[in-house]
Amino acid sequence: MIRSHILKNILIIDDEEKLRNLLARIISYEGFEVQQAENCKTALKKMEQFDVDIIICDVKLPDGNGVDLSKELKNKYPLVEIILLTAYGNIPDSVLAIKNGAFDYITKGDDNNKIIPLLNRAVEKVDLAKRVQQLEKQLGDKHSFDKIIGKSNAIQKAIDLAKKVAITDTTVLLTGETGTGKEVFAQAIHQGSNRTMQNFVAINCSAFSKDLLENEMFGHKAGAYTGANKAQKGLFEEANNGTIFLDEIGEMALDLQAKLLRILESGEFIRVGDSKPTKVNVRVIAATNRDLQKEIDQGRFREDLFYRISVFQIQLPPLRERVIDIEPLAQHFLQTYSLRTKKKVKTVSSDYFEALKMHRWNGNIRELKNVIERSVILCNDELTVEHLPVELQISTNQNHRSTTLSAFELASAEKLHIQKVLNYTNGNKTKTAELLGIALTTLYRKLSEYKID
Repeated sequence: MIRSHILKNILIIDDEEKLRNLLARIISYEGFEVQQAENCKTALKKMEQFDVDIIICDVKLPDGNGVDLSKELKNKYPLVEIILLTAYGNIPDSVLAIKNGAFDYITKGDDNNKIIPLLNRAVEKVDLAKRVQQLEKQLGDKHSFDKIIGKSNAIQKAIDLAKKVAITDTTVLLTGETGTGKEVFAQAIHQGSNRTMQNFVAINCSAFSKDLLENEMFGHKAGAYTGANKAQKGLFEEANNGTIFLDEIGEMALDLQAKLLRILESGEFIRVGDSKPTKVNVRVIAATNRDLQKEIDQGRFREDLFYRISVFQIQLPPLRERVIDIEPLAQHFLQTYSLRTKKKVKTVSSDYFEALKMHRWNGNIRELKNVIERSVILCNDELTVEHLPVELQISTNQNHRSTTLSAFELASAEKLHIQKVLNYTNGNKTKTAELLGIALTTLYRKLSEYKID
């Protein structure tokens, strides 16, 4: 018996009624739901009426050819698997059937022994294809414009611009402060484009030295340098027919900028150590938190490259200019980190959200995300102002009592907060500094100052 949890629908297409009925009986014993059709016309109607998973089709039909029909059905229903039946084992027909998308073919007379194992293999392929389709849909949903949180005019204007350019192949430049969600926008633009089924590849240009960045972007030929034992594709090749996102493009060295300009102009680049150009078809989305016009004036960015990447610019607003969006963003991150930490936060005090709205958020959405993560780590059932970093607590207390914390109160609160985060990370100072949003050297200075072991 088929062990799939979902009943599979099989359509048998054959003009020989006795053979159809025999096959239907054998197959139904294995737990399948079976439909029957005696010709192409009836088969097409059955396909509209039922959610068919696998088709068993005779090559010779009264009103058509099973090989041609399999091509038509595969184009219309790409997840359906087709098994062709032939009375003579015609090799040319069989080869053409496979080229047209048929799963397999068998000769009539062998079907009683072979059909069930073949069906089981086809079922596995159908199940796998449906799982992949579902995962792709979930991924698409995750990165769609609908998943960008915010109702403020500033963010809606940016979304509207991004939607308009997404359906084109135009190069896009995303500008704005660090942490404003430039990669989220880049992914949404890719998802909304005709390249959505191809790769989206992201690279942070500030994370690599010049030589490493060149190798990451363009790859290398075997023997290009010591240790390069085999050729390696770069990210531009990985993104071929898809999209590449170049974050912090303002950090790219001038000679690499020249190579990027060549790709944008000709679609060609040369691997490290190679002499032959490699051709690619890639959409480029770039991002920067720098003022590239100033970088040009100071000789750090090529003016010709700027004009190539800034065909369509989208400025992403800082969080302080979209205060209305802070609470829904916080609610989203609260749900995310509650699930990750397996904590049930039952209530959130109104003062908590007010404190978030009063903060300047120089680190933008990224800073808000870190603050919510820390709050969830420190709280039990209720989220209150006390679970916020000290600087946010100060702002809240200033608002409510128009006085600042004394130096002693501030130091005590800061010490307690650092100790709690240290406890959460099991003493991991690098992770603690990351969660606190401070440099590791600053954390060590604070630990020494407060005599925390």
